[in-house]
Amino acid sequence: MTKSSEETAPAKSAPEPAAEPAGEARRMTRRGWTLVVSGSLFLIFVVLGSIVPVPFVAISPGPTYDTLGRDAAGNPVIQVTGHETQQTTGELRMTTVSLHDGVTLFQGLGFWASGRFALAPREEYFKPGETNEQVKQENIQQLQDSQTNAQVAALRKLGYPIKVLAKQIVSGSPADHVLAPGDKLITVNGKKIVEAADVRAALTGTLPGQTVQITFQSDGQPERTVPLTLASRPDRKEGFIGLTAVDRADAPFTVNISLQDVGGPSAGLMFTLAIIDRLQPGDLAGGRHIAGTGEITETGEVDPIGGISFKVVGAREAGATDFLVPEHNCAEAKTAAPAGLNLIKVSTLDDALAQLGNLKAGRPTASC
Repeated sequence: MTKSSEETAPAKSAPEPAAEPAGEARRMTRRGWTLVVSGSLFLIFVVLGSIVPVPFVAISPGPTYDTLGRDAAGNPVIQVTGHETQQTTGELRMTTVSLHDGVTLFQGLGFWASGRFALAPREEYFKPGETNEQVKQENIQQLQDSQTNAQVAALRKLGYPIKVLAKQIVSGSPADHVLAPGDKLITVNGKKIVEAADVRAALTGTLPGQTVQITFQSDGQPERTVPLTLASRPDRKEGFIGLTAVDRADAPFTVNISLQDVGGPSAGLMFTLAIIDRLQPGDLAGGRHIAGTGEITETGEVDPIGGISFKVVGAREAGATDFLVPEHNCAEAKTAAPAGLNLIKVSTLDDALAQLGNLKAGRPTASC
């Protein structure tokens, strides 16, 4: 009887280690899985943090512009046609704030860490669904309105007559198809119109349905007097005509302001001062480097603005030694003003002119 092959097989010289099953060889340890998952999450975080915007904007000091100087194209910022202009010295510098939208998480952290930027919720600067282009157009319109207000305030201060024009006509209102934008308003309800606020005041005590007379003049045409039957509006008791009135200077020359890539209303005060300085002898800056900000009304009030803490920094970096501050911005300006910058409180155009006179004469100025 022969032996089985197992019995007759030669003995192995040394035992070989047992091989793991194929599935177990490919099985990853818990630590390995942890590293893979953590690495993947980190990679996702890096990608998202680099490309996905967060709902914040970054704000920083923006560029400044000398309103007595020239724009980027080399044109005078204040351009006067038909009137002699004065030589000036020094600077009347307007200030701006830069707004950075589309900020990613990592950019935001970098901005915040720099100490030069502040982060603010995007909803404070953009309406829901509003695009960058829409905001840009709004800022341009605000700048244009501030330039117009500056011209009116400056020329009113210099003694030029003011005319009141219809700016907008409400569709379907009593004024619709009777008056047009640009018509000069002379009397309303028997009262002479000297400034835009007089139109609303002339209707005090009237009632919807009442008929009033309005005298106006279209460009190049004789004066006309027509009756208007007043309408009603839920926000007022008196009758409603349906037009928006604005003041415009009635001067025998033109003033244009040339400045690109800037928006918003806050340069009004500095535009006004520059127009006066170009038209009237006196040299308001007197060789000094003066900056400032403030929205100007057609009657010369200086209204507060946003971003004052960044504007004082930008002004000092541009070499300004004095800064005109709207009165209601003084508290915030004081907390951020760099060393060497004299803050001067103003609430009207007359205030600003008086304080510039004090600077030039070496007298103390009204401090914040």
